[in-house]
Amino acid sequence: MSKDNIKHNNPLSKVPSSTTNQAIDRFKNLQQKQVSVAAIFEAIINKNTTALSKGITLVESTQQQHLVKAQQLVEKCLPYANKSIRIGITGVPGVGKSTFIEAMGSLLIQKGKKVAVLAVDPSSTISHGSILGDKTRMESLVRSSQAFIRPSPSGSSLGGVAQKTRESVILCEAAGYDIIIIETVGVGQSETAVHSMVDFFLLLKLAGAGDELQGIKRGIIEMADAIVINKADGDNQKQAVQAKNQFRKALHLYPPAQSNWSPEVMTCSALEENGIEDIWELILKYQDKTAKNGFFEQNRMQQNKFWLLQTIEEQLKNSFYNHPEVKAALTSQIEAVQQHKITPFGAARQLLEISKKL
Repeated sequence: MSKDNIKHNNPLSKVPSSTTNQAIDRFKNLQQKQVSVAAIFEAIINKNTTALSKGITLVESTQQQHLVKAQQLVEKCLPYANKSIRIGITGVPGVGKSTFIEAMGSLLIQKGKKVAVLAVDPSSTISHGSILGDKTRMESLVRSSQAFIRPSPSGSSLGGVAQKTRESVILCEAAGYDIIIIETVGVGQSETAVHSMVDFFLLLKLAGAGDELQGIKRGIIEMADAIVINKADGDNQKQAVQAKNQFRKALHLYPPAQSNWSPEVMTCSALEENGIEDIWELILKYQDKTAKNGFFEQNRMQQNKFWLLQTIEEQLKNSFYNHPEVKAALTSQIEAVQQHKITPFGAARQLLEISKKL
């Protein structure tokens, strides 16, 4: 069939563009009206996973008209939240995070738990797209009615962690999930961001990857509540034990944590599901100790303060860059800096003075 025939047979080709645009606008308005905060909230607390997905989509939306509704939904869910254990999982790409989470999640479901996995997928800095393939990597877990897996694009938010992940945690808790696992992209500052929204922070490492001593130098070790050497199976078991001993020695060099918890180093094989039970017992031991000494609740309060200040900074930055006068002035100031007519610091001061007058 020729292109002319296709165009002739296409009903939209006979509709004026203005009419088509009006139809699209009406459809968008209809969609927005259908977003009922009360209905989504009621369904979420009744453990409806479809409503939970819709709620998280609303929370992640960047559309201005959705921001208010998202905030209303989160606030409605707050009284039903804060009853879970939040676990952060990090490690370099290829360390086996998805396999580990599937093994851990399957174990917890066998113990009668409901598990929500918020997996942050890296976004391309060029196309800004994400593969969002975590569900395909957790084939067994995704089939369970007691598991909820939500991959989200990292975007340009703090350290690769989706900016709305923390609000998504609240929705998942309101939906009755008592274990929340947040998987990081394992690069950049994502570890810092995840550490500031979880109760237990687990670092996965590989033996024989050449990063044992390098890893000891990084600040990530100080944040970890446990270091787990994954893929301790087959011919790799001996190397895994050696790596465990190296990390144990290194941890003695660090000052005691505020929680009075001494991080432990363990080995496991997520593929063979060996050592997963011991890691879960360790997490329960951590929860019990920090609940008794008051750190568990104190840590959550500090996290609330951190995210309050972080949100203020984000809102101020967005307000600054999105104002028309600042946008126009920014273009001219960049040109002035590139032509060596003003220093970057001087240009920044002038732009900030403009923002003060707005």
